[in-house]
Amino acid sequence: MAAALLFTHFSTLGTLDLPLGVQAPLGVVAGFVIGVVAAIMGVAGGELLIPTIVLLFGQDIKTAGSLSLLVSLPTVLVAFARYSRDGSFSVLGANRRFALVMVAGSIAGAVLGGLLLGVFPDAVLIPALAVILLVSSVKLARHD
Repeated sequence: MAAALLFTHFSTLGTLDLPLGVQAPLGVVAGFVIGVVAAIMGVAGGELLIPTIVLLFGQDIKTAGSLSLLVSLPTVLVAFARYSRDGSFSVLGANRRFALVMVAGSIAGAVLGGLLLGVFPDAVLIPALAVILLVSSVKLARHD
């Protein structure tokens, strides 16, 4: 995804220009796959949603981020319910301090990011997202 983002960003090819009749079923399939992956990994799916929305549906990265938040909310709620039922959150008790610190940092970061929303152009955001995806994939591949 990182390579595709960078390629479409720096080339004249651009994103796919699919008709609505193709976008709708493709959106359902992409949403399904991303939902499964997100639930299995315990993430909201933004790392997959944003590139998908940019590449397949031709949206700018800021619109893709907003749409990702909207799509992620039900994904997170369903995953939260599922993880709650099977006891996956039992680790939170042992990691309560870490979780609270991360929540506080995430809220502060989200507030600051919201204030900076119009400051950074797509020309900066797309390569930054690509770098984050590349670093994440390398770290995930090396994880034991």
